[in-house]
Amino acid sequence: MTRLLLIGPPGAGKGTQAALLSQHFGIPAISTGDIFRYNVKNQTPLGVEAKGFMDRGEYVPDSLTNSLVRDRLSHDDALGGFLLDGYPRTIDQVHELDSILSDAGKRLDVVVQLTADSEELVRRLAHRAEVEGRADDTPDVIRRRLEVYESQTAPLIDVYAARGLVAMIDGLGEIADVTARIVEALDARGLTKDA
Repeated sequence: MTRLLLIGPPGAGKGTQAALLSQHFGIPAISTGDIFRYNVKNQTPLGVEAKGFMDRGEYVPDSLTNSLVRDRLSHDDALGGFLLDGYPRTIDQVHELDSILSDAGKRLDVVVQLTADSEELVRRLAHRAEVEGRADDTPDVIRRRLEVYESQTAPLIDVYAARGLVAMIDGLGEIADVTARIVEALDARGLTKDA
């Protein structure tokens, strides 16, 4: 059973690596961003509420996010492990995740922190917005998302580092090279494919 958290600024490659690591370990990749975008696209009540925050480059409030994550982690496919991408993003969400896992008699195994240069992140996100037509990746929103990450999410790294859970990985370079770095770091922690 492998329970991973991917953390890093917008554009650091979390979604790409989440999909590859999900395949490697045979666990579901759970992305709050994808779930929110699905709800926005389908104009569900949650999506309508979330859209206002996302359009401003702000995070969806904890109250909406926490219940969604608690429910998702209770599904059968997540019982043998999971990879979280995009959650937790605040200290309050760290405490909520601790509670969710504690209630299930589980804990996180490792927090993979992807790092990347800010200018490279802006370039990546601007390119992604062009290719995918993502309205939530305008230049102003990109800058705001990076500011919000620095102020709200970066402090989580200190919390998890104090628990000895952080594996810092350079997120720049070829996708396969980044994946290999992550797998090597996880293998060093005893989290192999068969774990």
